[in-house]
Amino acid sequence: MPADTDTAPAAVVPARRTASPWVLMYHSVTEFTDPAEDPYGITVTPLALEAQLLWLRSRGLRGVSVGELLRARAAGGGTGLVGLTFDDGYTDFLTRALPLLRRHDCTATLFVLPGRLGVDNVWDPLGPRKSLLTAEGIREVAAAGQEIGSHGLLHQDLTAAPDDVLLQELRGSRDLLRELTGTLPEGFCYPYGHLDARVVDATRAAGYGYACAIAPGRLAGPHALPRTHVSQADGGTRLRVKHLRHRVRELRRAVHR
Repeated sequence: MPADTDTAPAAVVPARRTASPWVLMYHSVTEFTDPAEDPYGITVTPLALEAQLLWLRSRGLRGVSVGELLRARAAGGGTGLVGLTFDDGYTDFLTRALPLLRRHDCTATLFVLPGRLGVDNVWDPLGPRKSLLTAEGIREVAAAGQEIGSHGLLHQDLTAAPDDVLLQELRGSRDLLRELTGTLPEGFCYPYGHLDARVVDATRAAGYGYACAIAPGRLAGPHALPRTHVSQADGGTRLRVKHLRHRVRELRRAVHR
């Protein structure tokens, strides 16, 4: 286990005037055949994930953790890098996704819930129960060179949380992950993608170097990075369209600054 530290690695993020990088959003990686097994569209099969990683490679792109991506961009590089994120911390990241990431020389950021270790996705009323990583599983992922970020403690809508709960979800989860891995997490991910100015400000104040959202609109920036959802249906054509959509959106943001 890495030596404990009181501070996270320096979070180097691009300035607000810089276009947001392309960051892909995954959740669960497992076999399924019935759409009823994936009512929220959050699951891809290992075969689909591998095809998507190969598509990135065919375009001269490589998937990396968000922390690695932002540091490369801040140093004037990052060309050809795409952020890979996996929300919720499902056990199948360790058993299904990680071997594929290693095979294709990729890394990723796994956003976990230290308040729900070893249980399941109780916040999803529909679909099958999916097991979450234990403390040992999270340490194994970190030891494999993947970035561990916080998804809060309990997967709550932070925009509806009172200030004391918001503080615990942000700082409490960060402290627990330091206890688990020996390192303070650099990144945060907003549960459900829900955020507002209060939540973004609190996330920055809690010490995170960056945070991932989904479609943050005018709040977009280092602590509200937009992401592209990737589904089982996303082959090469759909990924090209999503990449183009991201680039167009960032050009529009630049024009309206």
